[in-house]
Amino acid sequence: MAPMVGLASSPTSHDYTEGASAIDIDNALANTRRSRRDSQYSITYGEGGEGAMFDGPGHFANPSSVSRMSYLDTRRRSSDNWSRSRRRSRDSGASAKSTMSRRSSKDSQVSRQSLERADSEEGDAGEEEALISDGRSGRSRNKMRRRSPSPQTKIGVFGGLAHLFGRGSMAETSRGRRSSLSQHSITSRRSMRSRNSDAGSDYALDTDEEEERWGYSSGEEDSDDDSVQSMAVIHDDVSITASMEYESDPPSPSGSYGIPLLSPDPVFGGEARIDMEFPFTIRDSPPPGPPSRQTIFIEDEDSTIRFIGFETVRWYAWFWRAGCILTFGILGLVGHWFPRFWLRCVGREKAFIDSQDGFVVVETAYRDITLFPVRVLEYPYHITSVFPSVVPIDLLTAQLPASSTSSLNKTHSLSHSNPDILKHLMIVDYRYSRFALDPRTGLFTTIRNWRDPSMTGLASVQKGINENFRQQRLILFGSNEIDIASKSTVSLLVEEVIHPFYIFQIASIILWSLDDYYYYAFCIALISISSITATLLETKKTIKRMREMSRFVCKVDVLIDGIWSERDSTDLVPGDIINLSIAKFTVIPADIFLLSGDAIVNESMLTGESVPVSKVLIKDEDLIRWKENKDEPSRSMLYGGTKIVRIRGGLTPDGQGKPALALVARTGFNTTKGALIRSMLFPRPIGFKFYRDSVRFIAVLAGIAGLGFCFSATQFVRMGLKWHTIVVRALDLITVVVPPALPATLSIGTSFAIGRLRKFGIYCISPSRVNVGGKVNVCCFDKTGTLTEDGLDILGVRGLDRSVQRFGELLDDIHDLPLGKGKATFLYALATCHSLKMVDDEVIGDPLDVKMFSFTGWSLDEGRVGGTGVIKSKKVVVEQTALVQTVVRPPGSGQFKLEDALKGSAKHAHFLELGVIRTFEFVSSLRRMSVVVKRLKSTSMEIYVKGAPEVMVDICDRASFPQDYDDLLSYYTKRGYRVIAMAGKSIEGLSWLKAQRMKREQAESGLTFLGLIIFENRLKPGTAPAIQILRSAHLACRMITGDNPLTAVSVARECNLINQTAHVFSPVFIRGNSTTPTSKLEWSCMDDFSWKLDHYSLKPLTPPPHHTIEADEINYQDYSLVITGDVFKWMINHAPLETLQRMLVKTQIFARMSPDEKNEIVERLQSLGYTVLMCGDGANDCAALKAADVGISLSEAEASVAAPFTTSTPDIGCVIEVIKQGRSALVTSFSCFKYMALYSLIQFTSVTLLYSFASSLGDFQFLYIDLFIIIPIAVTMGRTLPFPRIYPKPPTASLVSKKVLASITGQIVITGAVQVWAYFWVQRQEWYTPPPPSNPTHGDKLESTNYENSALFLVSCFQYILVAGVFSIGPPYRKSMWTNGWLMTSITVLSLFNVMVLLWPPKIVSDILNLMPLPFGARTVLLLAAMANVVVSIGYEQWGTQRIAGAVGAMSQWRRGRRRVRKAYKVVEGGMR
Repeated sequence: MAPMVGLASSPTSHDYTEGASAIDIDNALANTRRSRRDSQYSITYGEGGEGAMFDGPGHFANPSSVSRMSYLDTRRRSSDNWSRSRRRSRDSGASAKSTMSRRSSKDSQVSRQSLERADSEEGDAGEEEALISDGRSGRSRNKMRRRSPSPQTKIGVFGGLAHLFGRGSMAETSRGRRSSLSQHSITSRRSMRSRNSDAGSDYALDTDEEEERWGYSSGEEDSDDDSVQSMAVIHDDVSITASMEYESDPPSPSGSYGIPLLSPDPVFGGEARIDMEFPFTIRDSPPPGPPSRQTIFIEDEDSTIRFIGFETVRWYAWFWRAGCILTFGILGLVGHWFPRFWLRCVGREKAFIDSQDGFVVVETAYRDITLFPVRVLEYPYHITSVFPSVVPIDLLTAQLPASSTSSLNKTHSLSHSNPDILKHLMIVDYRYSRFALDPRTGLFTTIRNWRDPSMTGLASVQKGINENFRQQRLILFGSNEIDIASKSTVSLLVEEVIHPFYIFQIASIILWSLDDYYYYAFCIALISISSITATLLETKKTIKRMREMSRFVCKVDVLIDGIWSERDSTDLVPGDIINLSIAKFTVIPADIFLLSGDAIVNESMLTGESVPVSKVLIKDEDLIRWKENKDEPSRSMLYGGTKIVRIRGGLTPDGQGKPALALVARTGFNTTKGALIRSMLFPRPIGFKFYRDSVRFIAVLAGIAGLGFCFSATQFVRMGLKWHTIVVRALDLITVVVPPALPATLSIGTSFAIGRLRKFGIYCISPSRVNVGGKVNVCCFDKTGTLTEDGLDILGVRGLDRSVQRFGELLDDIHDLPLGKGKATFLYALATCHSLKMVDDEVIGDPLDVKMFSFTGWSLDEGRVGGTGVIKSKKVVVEQTALVQTVVRPPGSGQFKLEDALKGSAKHAHFLELGVIRTFEFVSSLRRMSVVVKRLKSTSMEIYVKGAPEVMVDICDRASFPQDYDDLLSYYTKRGYRVIAMAGKSIEGLSWLKAQRMKREQAESGLTFLGLIIFENRLKPGTAPAIQILRSAHLACRMITGDNPLTAVSVARECNLINQTAHVFSPVFIRGNSTTPTSKLEWSCMDDFSWKLDHYSLKPLTPPPHHTIEADEINYQDYSLVITGDVFKWMINHAPLETLQRMLVKTQIFARMSPDEKNEIVERLQSLGYTVLMCGDGANDCAALKAADVGISLSEAEASVAAPFTTSTPDIGCVIEVIKQGRSALVTSFSCFKYMALYSLIQFTSVTLLYSFASSLGDFQFLYIDLFIIIPIAVTMGRTLPFPRIYPKPPTASLVSKKVLASITGQIVITGAVQVWAYFWVQRQEWYTPPPPSNPTHGDKLESTNYENSALFLVSCFQYILVAGVFSIGPPYRKSMWTNGWLMTSITVLSLFNVMVLLWPPKIVSDILNLMPLPFGARTVLLLAAMANVVVSIGYEQWGTQRIAGAVGAMSQWRRGRRRVRKAYKVVEGGMR
């Protein structure tokens, strides 16, 4: 692996060798891969060219907002190459309103695998060539297309079974899971992604590469959206970065295996997040002809998938079906579990354009695959009604020979009479998303990215569309409903039963029944049926809940052929014009643009904040930019699923009313709500290390069973036993070594933990996450509503005492506030500078504005009755707006006509009214809003500005600030108060028209500072104690908030998330901004701006001379970092990797973060090896809650569906319980697994020794062991409660760790030695009688009445009990086993019963258990041997395990040359010390 280097331009070389060797770094990176939803990371390939596109994060870091495919040559990587290969993060609007929007979608990436550059230019060789995988040319396509809902094909039970045994192209077997909810910022700037093509061709050039790959790397594309034509096929060497660790499909039909395409990444290979990894790379070239492989980026899901065209070969399919029949369905099950095997046997790769009767294999970021049929729709419409009109075929033909091009153009999809008219449309529906095949290129495109080419402005859409167009778009987009396909109970049952564990249990039950072992078979069948029933009930309940939450139907008035008609909302299509004024619905039915009128909606479903949002009319330029996919005007978009607060019609210039109209932009699953539902339906799977190791360990046990069978079969053949007896005994030996009850016992600890969590009001919908909670090592928290109480309260206001030019006293009563002498007063600013609305006599708006206005005690009235004014430019009407937007009055004031508020001299001048003439909305980048206000009888207008105190310095007159401004501001912000500053000015003679034409820069300049408003946001009572407990357990805590950094730091200090004495450093741009690659950051201490950090290593520089800390006293623990969203975006895109990683490790507060950036932070921390817990309270945290290893929602709204854990008590104390219960459950799962493994090996030892002379344990002996000893102990082992305190070090999650393997191996040797001793000891006794010779004709039963059997059975009964005590791990993760009354009772009762059976066995017991009569002295010897076994096993577990594990570790470390394998974040921490 290439070493990590800094930027070449850096004057000083920094590396992780500061405290960590290069070997440390290599080892950490080679052993901490986490195959998760890391779209921000590229792939690093191994030596020899092996690598998988979907393997975990490589050396390059890219933001989740724009992921691309890449193949990175680690041997030629430089820091310059690295910095240029970064993706650019889009500018998400920091405004809360923009956070709920989705990223504008980009088109798919295509991969033309057979086309390579025959004439690569020497000039491109430098840095970019180091990043290009094989010199293939690519196509850059930047036009977006719309995406449609993909109704799931409903297959009956018999159809599903038929598909299982003979997969055809018509079946759909997806049970995909999507990784995480991505709510993307609408106002974000979309960086261009290069669509590099890797599609199959007849004329593939020879390549030096050993194998065909389909990922490309990329330098940074700096082109703007408008620089590339729609669907342009660009000859481009810059390729696509592979960040595909996002979406996944669960094992349907594949488990987690990939198709024959990919091999795993050697980097980060030690801790992959998928369940199992089976490397498999396609080595042959794609078939000749049009493309058959394609890489597609799904922008709204932030995921990258791969399409591969296939068809079934008829003769192969018949042979497969015959094989399924001959093997009684076993071959079909194997094909279901290993779909790549089925594809090899039955299918062959086929070009998309030729696969009308074939299917598409879709591979996700986790190498899970699903098969989807290629459906053909009758579609006699123009090609531009689906695909972009501009396709530079000449560029395509420049690289494709004529025969290939003609094969595309002669497709049957196009009409012979008119090549622009389609005859039919080939589509693939994947996860409720529709992809259509463009017959001109032979590649799929996302339907949701399509835009109507006839949309040239507002005038072109005002009349709606006719019925013919509506029918065409209904075919293309489907109905406007989010209808989740449900399955019948029988279908769900079949899917559950064909799981490998249940198949093994069914086979075991059949085998035991054939062997007359009915009792235990019945018990296992009962356990399995109970488990399946519980799973089915939970699945049905979840599906029902999701369907109820997602589906919405209402009546809506639609303009069709110029006539208004009432239709169901399910009939809406993009382009429809709907009337909102007479609508009876309360929820927006689709994503729509507001064309006229005004609207206020509640977007809490998207932002998590129940704050009404005012929508403005869309303008021509905004609509055109949306059509060209440049950005999405979020302020004009009413999102589907959001609640209507108020809809009002507009007014014409002459005062006549007109209805509120809207243009339908997206429908169904293409809407923002559809993306939210898809993210919940398809979550990211977890590949927990314990689960992977358990499967591997079971495979090892099966291998041991095979060895035992070979030994026993040899003996059986030598003794002349019948073949069917040998087969039955061999299969029985497998059920001995791999106990069918193992899966049930592994879930025992988890089940008890979930039950205990429920008692604390914590509910879990994903049981597998309980064990993952035991490995959490970093906890991330939202601030408002999570750490602090919801909402803000006004502490008071501080005006100015102009006589001394200082702040006045803190006033908590508005009547104490002096009015002042000037026209622009503090009181008037408080009353007018807001965006509040009046709905049903209730003031609504931003909670901060509501609190501020209610503090004044004034009343508010909206100014609609005043009519509208017209703003003209060059005699053209530019805009119509209300004459007066809002009127406010002091308490007790009379009402005046609104028109008179505009007149300079009115008759009733004693009435005090302030009319808001114009509002400049809050802009997150400016961090302020402003209003133009006219007072009744006044000849002037006033401008008031409200914003962050820091920005006031730039827009206010310096002389207007009080002398103690900085001191007072610092005092309040450092104590956690939120401070808002107010400023204003008066402009004499300003008319209404001039006010409307005034630019914002003119209004917000030359202001006079008026005062401060101080809000307080109180901590929740349980916050500080919970944070203290977590920090005492050495768990890192992070705050991720949308609030400003000063308040966040104050809250963090108040709750001890940051030490009170710790120095906090924050960055600012001293050159450029977040969108400029060459920008430069400066990190300054928030308490002393003269103290800086090194901009590369992020280590403190020498403190200023007056500082209290000496330079040599600064260490790693002395400081922390706080970072804002804009700086975070810049560092993701342009900072050196080492700096980025150090920032992630050292930053404890992430402020001003959008929902998308919260998600990004979680994934970045995961990429460093952290196991992340995220705790939030709103739907704006959904993406982060889904992406985190453990997500806890403090809300019962949408976030509770997305998060694995939900608490009814909105307090972060639930985090402590989840971690404690998770650790307890994880340790319990380890204990149960080790116990079951040792139990099976103890029984295997007994059976193998008895098989040596054709003997075995009797049926009742098996029953006594399996039912009366094992099940009570295994069940009660999980009832041990968690330890009261959280231990600083988390438990191991690896079953193959040195300590675990030393424990299991040692106990196997000890118990095996005791059994071997007993076997040979009994044969040497004088009273011993050899068993009679075996009778080969005596059926399948083996003789069980002999002395060897009795001795081994009596000794092993004690061993089953003692290993339970040995493996019942207590402190520091669980309480002592002595506190588990159920377990101690079971052990005590069973031990006493075993002693009775050994020393004084009742005759009935001896007869049932087939025991031979033994002398009392012999029984005493066996009891002493069992007691010695107990002492040795306990002693070894207490002292021997540690010593042997340490010795093995020392030897392995010596062999590796004293290298330590550490996680990446630990290496980073070491490098900063």
